[in-house]
Amino acid sequence: MNLPNKLTFSRILMIPIFILLLSIPFPWGAWDIGSTELPVTHFLAALIFIIAAATDWVDGYYARKHQLVTNLGKFMDPLADKLLVSAALILLVEMEIAPAWIVIIIISRELAVTGLRLVAAGEGIVLAAGSMGKLKTATQMIAIAVLLLHNFPFSYIDFPFGIIMLYLALIFTIISGVDYFVKNWHVMRDSK
Repeated sequence: MNLPNKLTFSRILMIPIFILLLSIPFPWGAWDIGSTELPVTHFLAALIFIIAAATDWVDGYYARKHQLVTNLGKFMDPLADKLLVSAALILLVEMEIAPAWIVIIIISRELAVTGLRLVAAGEGIVLAAGSMGKLKTATQMIAIAVLLLHNFPFSYIDFPFGIIMLYLALIFTIISGVDYFVKNWHVMRDSK
């Protein structure tokens, strides 16, 4: 259990706190931010989400720099990301901030890629994330953080940055998913 794996597990442990903050109507008030309000609970949830997303980058960087990449980390890191992103997107739909159809496509892609990785793992093959997948993850994280913050600071100029980033994340999600399957189709074709 090295430091990168501990960071990954800490990210998983942040998810229930994140969910509780967005699911329970704590009477902590709200701030006016431009043309909308930002509930304190949404701000705290966004803060937890941003910290969790940052640990994703830190644990990967640290593991590669110090040669601490483990099979446990290879399994848990993408799982933690998918759990965090899926929970956030589903809650954004419940809060009527994100369109359900976009969330369905994004989560479906994540499940399909996970399925392909499981088939590859059964064959003893480790499929690494490509640059398109990293771009997809970055746009998803930015979109979710801004939407959780009710489009702050762009709410002051009435610019829908959060939704624009969500659509951009959708585009990168589709492109990276197709790219991932095209590059790794041999795994499905050759599996026993």
